Amino acid sequence: MQYLLMIYQNEAELGKIDAAGRKAMTGEYGAFTQSIVQSGHFKAGDGLQPTMTATTVRVRDGKTLTTDGPFAETREQLAGYYLIEAKDLDTAIAIAARIPGARTGSVEVRPVMIYD
Repeated sequence: MQYLLMIYQNEAELGKIDAAGRKAMTGEYGAFTQSIVQSGHFKAGDGLQPTMTATTVRVRDGKTLTTDGPFAETREQLAGYYLIEAKDLDTAIAIAARIPGARTGSVEVRPVMIYD
C-alpha cells in the first residue's frame, strides 16, 4: 500500500538555522532518502518552497479565486513529503519516525486512496 508522509515544520524556526545546521540537515535528509530508495520503499518525494511562494485556489460559483499564501495560518507548515510503499501502517509509521524533521516538527502519515 502507498502512504503519503507529509512533513510539517515551523518555517520561522527553520529560518533561524545557520549554514552549518542547514548543511547537516541536508545531509541527514540525503542519507534518509538513500536508505528508503535502497529498501524499495521510496516512490517520490520533494521539499517545498516556503509558504510565501504558495497560491491557494478556490472555485466559487464557477469563478476561480486565488489567494497568495497557504490556506490557513498555522504554527507548522507543509515543508515536504515522501510517497512510499509499505506493507502496512506500522511499517509506514516506522519509516516516518526516521524522517529528520520528525524530531522538530511532525509527520502526518496518510494512506493513498485506492480506486477500483
